[in-house]
Amino acid sequence: MTDTTPYEVAGTAGEAEIRRYPPLVLATVRDDGDDAGFRLLFAYITGANRARDAIPMTAPVITSSTIPMTSPVISGGGTMSFVLPAGMTAERAPEPTDDRVRIETVPARELAAVRFSGHARPADVAAVAARLEEELAKAGIAARGSPFLMRYNAPMTPGFLRRNEVAVEVRR
Repeated sequence: MTDTTPYEVAGTAGEAEIRRYPPLVLATVRDDGDDAGFRLLFAYITGANRARDAIPMTAPVITSSTIPMTSPVISGGGTMSFVLPAGMTAERAPEPTDDRVRIETVPARELAAVRFSGHARPADVAAVAARLEEELAKAGIAARGSPFLMRYNAPMTPGFLRRNEVAVEVRR
């Protein structure tokens, strides 16, 4: 079973859930919207690192984009990240053998997220991002940065069983 990143629910804004996340250590690569980054990250956690260690897979896989929240499509020109297991620090994470993989720490933060199922196609993600933006505006909550996609299931999971979320950091 894949471990899921822990968070604390701090409230809601319409259909958006407001969550507090602890600091996270990420393995991150550039991804041009074709999920090519997934292969690099999967190689890293299955032993393409200096220690040749296997690292347990965790959820979600985080895909960010350089397109702002008000854009009609969220795709291309972003990053893909795997969250490393709880307790692993950036200093203790195995050094990647591919210099396209970088290890980074994201400080504790508060996110607003809207959940949806399906294959997370760009048009679906854009529609959920628009709903998230609307819910935050109604609640008077300011978004910080751009929204990103969080996917929780293996690629072979049927769409109707998939858990996806669009999230954005918030300031309250």
